[in-house]
Amino acid sequence: MMIRRLCGVLRVRGVSDLLLVFLLGAGFAALPVCALLPSLWGFVAASAVTYVVDEVLHVRAPTLVRRLAALHLDRTMRFAIRTVMLLALASRMAAPDAVLVTALVVVSAHFAMMMLYAAVHHAVRRRRALPVVVRNLDMSELPIPRQPPAVLYRRHLRKLLHLDLPTHVGLLAALAAGTWEPAFAGFTLTVVVSAVAVVAMLDQYRRTRRIPPRQEVLAEVNRQLAVYRPQMALYFNFAAISRDFMYQVDMWTETLEQLDLRPVIILRESASFRHLGRTRTPVVCVPAAADLAELELSDVRVVLYPGNAGKNVHMLRMAEAKHVFIGHGDSDKLASSNRVSKVYDEIWVAGRAGRDRYRRVRHAISDSAIVEVGRPQLATIRLHADHVPGPVPVVLYAPTWEGWSDDDCHTSLIPMGVPLVEGLLAQNVRILYKPHPLTGKRSAEARAADKAIRELLRADNARHGAAQTEAATAAARLRLREIEARLDELSGRHGGDPAEQMREARLPDHLRAAEWEELRAEWHRIFWESRGPVPHSVIRHQLPTLYECFNQADILVSDVSSVVADFVAGLKPYVLTNADDLPDDEFRSAYTTAGGAYLLDRACTRLPEILDSVRAPYTDPMALHRRTLKDYVLGPDRPTSMERFNSAANALASKAETERAEAVSRTYGEGSADALEQSGLG
Repeated sequence: MMIRRLCGVLRVRGVSDLLLVFLLGAGFAALPVCALLPSLWGFVAASAVTYVVDEVLHVRAPTLVRRLAALHLDRTMRFAIRTVMLLALASRMAAPDAVLVTALVVVSAHFAMMMLYAAVHHAVRRRRALPVVVRNLDMSELPIPRQPPAVLYRRHLRKLLHLDLPTHVGLLAALAAGTWEPAFAGFTLTVVVSAVAVVAMLDQYRRTRRIPPRQEVLAEVNRQLAVYRPQMALYFNFAAISRDFMYQVDMWTETLEQLDLRPVIILRESASFRHLGRTRTPVVCVPAAADLAELELSDVRVVLYPGNAGKNVHMLRMAEAKHVFIGHGDSDKLASSNRVSKVYDEIWVAGRAGRDRYRRVRHAISDSAIVEVGRPQLATIRLHADHVPGPVPVVLYAPTWEGWSDDDCHTSLIPMGVPLVEGLLAQNVRILYKPHPLTGKRSAEARAADKAIRELLRADNARHGAAQTEAATAAARLRLREIEARLDELSGRHGGDPAEQMREARLPDHLRAAEWEELRAEWHRIFWESRGPVPHSVIRHQLPTLYECFNQADILVSDVSSVVADFVAGLKPYVLTNADDLPDDEFRSAYTTAGGAYLLDRACTRLPEILDSVRAPYTDPMALHRRTLKDYVLGPDRPTSMERFNSAANALASKAETERAEAVSRTYGEGSADALEQSGLG
């Protein structure tokens, strides 16, 4: 228990990382002792330990490193302590004054050049920070210089500080040998390399003077938008909090690509742009509200919002467009029927269940503002009738996260996640564990349960001889990375800083859409084949997608969330966790999606009989209930969700255009709308 508490306080992952922390502390504590004794070889050992462990902790425990910085024990301070102790050791071992003075001058010069380098590096980064960053628009006309080489630009402080190594090694070697040539050689190398680095960065600063000014960048982006003429925008802000929020946008990108209207994605945080998934839709990231106001969006008639956030008001000001809340999933959570949604012109929900949820918000949301459009993303989900179960049932456990507060906490992880997985393992099933991307962000208990479940699955894989499968997975990983790189290329994703991404931005090749689909299908085929039939899997990344996990599963175990509503599309059996052990009738009355679910009590005593619905489908009493629930939650099968979504978008765009023309007519007189349109001002 004490070890677990220490790990929590120090923000390290386990006992091995905790030992590294103690080793780092012991190394630094030994430095002054060895310097004052003096003990040359003890100092060499302690210094080596601090160098090596420091680097390892940067990789394994970055949260601890940030905490040390908050305590004014950042990397620079740790390097400075090591250097001061080295000078103290040299003085105690009676090094000549010329050596000590030279060492002090070199160390001071090194730190001064490091400060100058950091200042120039900061100036370069600031000048390369453009007001707008885009993807899938042609920015080749902007004269943007290349990003500085990675050796100069990335992790510069880490590299600069390590230039003290020649000085340390040279002086320690001189103290051991009793001759001072190694010391002066080390001094010279440190100064020369540091000076070369500063000169190289100054040259990069000179190149950044060619970066186009703000107005020129905005003008070129507007020129490209004027050529493209986007008619619909998907607007999103929130990912500055966590990269994991990007699933709210990623779930809509393929739908946007199938619309009649020309779409554009507008993001408000740089983190959103970096972590946005693969898409062939033009993307514009504009962090500042003043810059957003200058974008050429006069043809946009419909704006879609997948989330409710404060910066939405910056887009809602566009009176000529219609604003629609589409959310990021239909669920029984309170967030899916928020009173804030009243600010939008329309609210698009999947089916009648969504309409009924908003009816609960009395006197807030007009029923005429609710439009049932289905869930176009679910078209790839295979129906239960087309699914062929394997010899071992596949259970997808996809718990939701702990929510913003205990009031909206629906996750089963904390009260029953670990015993649930233990019960599944006892039933001889294959488990696909896909936690919500935000799991553990608020609750340490949820984070601990998630970690315990991963360990249970890893241990069970080991007991079933998963080593061969791991070897197959490693062999397939190279091909998977090749496919991901090609998908990035087809979707316009590039590395580098914002200026480099603008420099490389080009129009997508829509003729290669077939290649895109083939590569995604190949990625999933290779991934699942490499996993083999036995081992359990923990799914955390964008690929494989949630819906591909649906297709692999025979049954879902989840909580009250939009995952359940989406899973209903395939008509497979699913389980809702009833962690509070409410009576079945009360639970089904409270949560719509429970209408076709098996309900699992907190102690998981019902688990064996529930799994019989997979092993012996003819005993599945909830099958008819799921069919009824699907129509209620997701709407009818015909017309398809994509057709309904597209029709709703077209109708709202036409309505916006009509209202705009009427407003122009009222302002300028009859016939002015046509005149404006013909003149290009409309």
